Amino acid sequence: MPQEWSNWSGSLRFTPDSIETPRDERHLAELVQRAAAAGRTVRVVGAGHSSSALVKTDDVLISLERFQGLVAHDSNTHRATLRTGMTLHEAGQKLLDVNLALHNLGDVDVQTVVGAVGTGTHGSGKRLQNLAAALVGARLVTGTGDIIERTIEDDPQFFCAARCSLGALGIFTEITLQLMPAYQLRRREWCTHVDDCLAHLNELIEQNRNFDFYWYPRSDEVKLRTLNIPGRERETLPYATVVEDETGWSGDVIPKTRELKFEEMEYALPAEAGPACLREIRERVKEKHRRTVGWRVLYRTVAPDDAYLSPAHARETVTISILQNNTLPYREYFNDIEPIFRAHGGRPHWGKLHSLRAEELRPLYPMWDAFLAARQQTDPTGTFLNRYLGELLGIVKPVVMT
Repeated sequence: MPQEWSNWSGSLRFTPDSIETPRDERHLAELVQRAAAAGRTVRVVGAGHSSSALVKTDDVLISLERFQGLVAHDSNTHRATLRTGMTLHEAGQKLLDVNLALHNLGDVDVQTVVGAVGTGTHGSGKRLQNLAAALVGARLVTGTGDIIERTIEDDPQFFCAARCSLGALGIFTEITLQLMPAYQLRRREWCTHVDDCLAHLNELIEQNRNFDFYWYPRSDEVKLRTLNIPGRERETLPYATVVEDETGWSGDVIPKTRELKFEEMEYALPAEAGPACLREIRERVKEKHRRTVGWRVLYRTVAPDDAYLSPAHARETVTISILQNNTLPYREYFNDIEPIFRAHGGRPHWGKLHSLRAEELRPLYPMWDAFLAARQQTDPTGTFLNRYLGELLGIVKPVVMT
């Protein structure tokens, strides 16, 4: 009997024809081959932390929950190969056991590693790229059910497409990541007035390894978050008060456990447009939305990269997220703010809510056609194209006559 699937916040619900949990790579390939022969769609679900409809399908939904564990690691090159059903938290613990760590993490670590790579999940830090940038090797099942393996040394252009690939190139069963020796960070949270934050914004971004802040719409207070290698941090911020101070392994102190469920829209902007965009959003919220919106607006930075569909592709980037509790109205709020993001050159986060489709997205990505060509090579019949992904990419799935 078909089972309903729901994402973590409850905003995305659908009932696929089947939910499969393949035992191994060969079983997975057989599932894809059967679906491709029948002209059915296959999508892969991770932790369900995304709000967009990337995983939605009426046909076959695949969970990689059995694909667990550290496959191999190299302490000299600081690389490790992981099975892709692991969450970021689980992967972090395994990597710490062999004295390795990702260069960064996001606000939470409940996503699967492959989901984070596929959607451009990121943390904050002007000199830190998104998590997908760590991808340097992969095994995957293609849309025809073939199993292929690639390394960045053999095929660097493939990885420009594979990073932030939206699950459109294939189903990754193992990924190799470029990592760092395990490291500790001192995390501090500070409270201050929004005007003081904005007055010192450039120095906060420049002087901290990781920095972000969030503004509470019903007040003029912001929370600053700074993370630095112990001993390399500034001791005080004269205009802010420390409310939290902890030191630990990066995987323990960068993300936080959050019980509150929420909906989110995030856009990646040219770094120089970030402050003006935030000020415009703040004025709009104060004018129209304070009565219904009480939760935060989050401001982060991301280093540029060369992934074809990365929201940080080829530009210094600021991301701004607007959030709303999932039990409260959010669509009017998001719809009102989205044009501000777009007016400042924003690119939407692939895993979060937005209204853009291929016609609006193509001009934002200079390597758009290169991505489409790479996708065509690994999924020529559109086995991994659900309706939503087809609309994002501007592709109509071919009809298979059976």
